[in-house]
Amino acid sequence: MSAARDSGLQPERTRLAWRRTLLAVTVVTALAVRLASADGPTGALLAGVVVLLWGALLVLCSPRGTGAGPARTGGRTLPLVALGTVGIALLGVLLVMRGLW
Repeated sequence: MSAARDSGLQPERTRLAWRRTLLAVTVVTALAVRLASADGPTGALLAGVVVLLWGALLVLCSPRGTGAGPARTGGRTLPLVALGTVGIALLGVLLVMRGLW
């Protein structure tokens, strides 16, 4: 006979962590779009890429952040979110470096 598992507040902490991730990525996306909008066609292209990455992260993280269950990525959510976050960060660095030169 197995004992019932008490998960406590772990599911709520997980939902809150995914929501914080989405909020942070949304803020970074808004700042990157603002920086890129003053940079002409190249900036518009970079802003478009950032928005596409943000949309992909939103689709991946949203089921976990709302408590609707795990994302349908076959266990690859975390690496995909990390890859998207690094991509947004690199585009942000590129925008800042272009602004400094």
